[in-house]
Amino acid sequence: MAIHGLPVSSTPLKPAHFDIERAVRPNILALHPYRCARDDYQHGVLLDANENALGHSVVPETQSQAENNTLSLPLHRYPDPSHPDIKARIASLRGLPGTQNVFLGVGSDEVIDLLQRVCVAPGKEKILITPPTYGMYAVCAQVNDVGVVKVPLELSGEHGEGGDKGRFSLRVDEVKKAIDADPSIRLIHLCSPGNPTGTLISLSAIRSILEYPNFTGIVVVDEAYIDFAGATEHSAVSLISEFSNLVVMQTLSKGFGLAAIRLGIALAQPPLIQVLTNTKAPYNVSTPTATLALSALSPASLALTQSKIQTLLTGRTALLASLAGLADLGVGPAIGGNDANFVVVPILSRSGDARPDNKRALAVYKSLAEEKGVVVRYRGGEMGCEGAVRITVGSDEENAFLIQKLKEVLTVL
Repeated sequence: MAIHGLPVSSTPLKPAHFDIERAVRPNILALHPYRCARDDYQHGVLLDANENALGHSVVPETQSQAENNTLSLPLHRYPDPSHPDIKARIASLRGLPGTQNVFLGVGSDEVIDLLQRVCVAPGKEKILITPPTYGMYAVCAQVNDVGVVKVPLELSGEHGEGGDKGRFSLRVDEVKKAIDADPSIRLIHLCSPGNPTGTLISLSAIRSILEYPNFTGIVVVDEAYIDFAGATEHSAVSLISEFSNLVVMQTLSKGFGLAAIRLGIALAQPPLIQVLTNTKAPYNVSTPTATLALSALSPASLALTQSKIQTLLTGRTALLASLAGLADLGVGPAIGGNDANFVVVPILSRSGDARPDNKRALAVYKSLAEEKGVVVRYRGGEMGCEGAVRITVGSDEENAFLIQKLKEVLTVL
């Protein structure tokens, strides 16, 4: 069955065991997408979309609002439904052939939801996740009435942190066993670097799952934090040309510092991108978001982004050293690969037995937030993260303030 909007190609998809007609729900393959007014024409006297021809009526209440360039945008017009200029810059940045490899969504959460709706039949089929991991995979699954199979990451630190066998690495053989035991698994969600693990999944592990002939679904690699880990050498984007059963998710929220504009990205071969495009809402990315995103992807902005990332990486190293200096007060060694813009450290029991202590960690978390004005994230309830708090790398001043207040709290609790 042809995918609507995708030119017919005689080039066989790889790997050989993957068939997109089996990976995508039949009703989605047959879908003729809603055709909106801006799909046809975007210029001229536009009297086709029932917009308010007199423009918006937002009256600035302050001088800063009056100087806000957003209000000068054509906010009374529906946005471009496809945003080819943004896609072209993303494709160039990530080394992909062109816009046909890029999908844009309202944050990565829209991409997660779309992929589940497109690929997993409600009430019948399942996704696979690898806890500890990003919570929205399971939330979207519950909303969409699809099952969840859990294959935990390696939780022991016996072989170090990250890599192929260390803590929070992907247990490839266990994933394959789960696939063999349950053919209803249609999506595998991997997070690299992980949240809350801060740990890269090796490309060799991802490749092994993509090549596994018993899995005929799609592997989704969430790379929200990849810019802090070396996007060129560690990104699964390098595998897209080989594997039509791979989707890589990225975002402008983390490395680009644009969490407020909510722009998520899916990168894949054209058939999957076309399916997502056919399924999305007609005007999902707003004009203000698109305008800021295009500017963020300019050469000057990319250079500044890289500079800030390097500053944060330097800050991460310094923060880890400062936290290690609190060992006598019960801060354990950081766990995970430290491949993102945060670190995860266990808070240990005051008894001196060097065991992570959830009760103490939760008390530290609450005291920092409610008494000291520093908000970190308690992660002790996550698998393999007993007693842990997750700390985002801040500015030098914020990191120093955190260490000062954490020392005060640990001295008492």
